[in-house]
Amino acid sequence: MAILNILEFPDARLRTVAKPVANIDESIRTLVDNMLETMYSAQGIGLAATQVNVHQRVVVMDLSETGDQPMVLINPEVKILDDQTCPHQEGCLSVPGFYETIQRPEHIHLTALDRDGNRFELLPDGLLAVCIQHEIDHLDGKLFVDYLSTIKRQRIRTKLEKLNRHPD
Repeated sequence: MAILNILEFPDARLRTVAKPVANIDESIRTLVDNMLETMYSAQGIGLAATQVNVHQRVVVMDLSETGDQPMVLINPEVKILDDQTCPHQEGCLSVPGFYETIQRPEHIHLTALDRDGNRFELLPDGLLAVCIQHEIDHLDGKLFVDYLSTIKRQRIRTKLEKLNRHPD
């Protein structure tokens, strides 16, 4: 397995819309394994393939306290079940060091394929629903900072650009 490079905002490659996975083969399973290792190494709870510059609809997550319950979502699709939203503090491995409260739908219906290509459905809520929506946004070329005001988004962009120019 390998630890992959995570793209950081404002990298334009984060805006690429991912394509559906046509065939779940060994290369996709290797990608999943590498993404999980990368996510755990970065101490994250979710990672979309777009964040590691692979533009296929693949997401890995693990919301467990012990880091031993990985979830794999290939070609995930979400349907919003109602208009009720809830605020959650969100952060992102592609926007390191920044956390903001975002309103997202609380009740969703997820369909996806697992690591072996088996279709499954979930009715997640709470943090799991938020995480799924956050990661699918990545697959659609969207970041959580897009939900913020222009001023806040620009402030974050400026700080990250400055840090990347002077990493000390």
